[in-house]
Amino acid sequence: MTQMADHTGGARADVELRLPAEGAYATIVRTTAAGLAARLDFTIDDIEDLRIAIGEASALAIPEADPGTDLVACFWIGRGSMTVELETEASDDPPLDTESFAWQVLDTMAQDATAGSEGGRFRVRFTVTSSVAAGRTGAGL
Repeated sequence: MTQMADHTGGARADVELRLPAEGAYATIVRTTAAGLAARLDFTIDDIEDLRIAIGEASALAIPEADPGTDLVACFWIGRGSMTVELETEASDDPPLDTESFAWQVLDTMAQDATAGSEGGRFRVRFTVTSSVAAGRTGAGL
């Protein structure tokens, strides 16, 4: 397994992307997350689950963004886990629709998923853990 330091407790993200808050850029966030997860020795299934979670988090955050603003994607890398936060400016402070398909999928596929708006910002944050790190390998899957 690749040895990486556990930075999930720090305030500064290990990787940060700033992109236009438009759906066309969500693929860049998914691709970045997949590359980081591969460095953490996530399985192919884990990486696909992460890509889906990023897609659903983007589906929650991007529609709430004020026109012409950025989507900031932050990644905190831990031992066998990754915490992801997507944030955008949302001056209307929209509430989270916990009945939406995107939230239901994200909440199922990730640990510690949170989302909502505060102070003119909309944030979606979640953690994913590799099945190897969680001990779910081989016949146990």
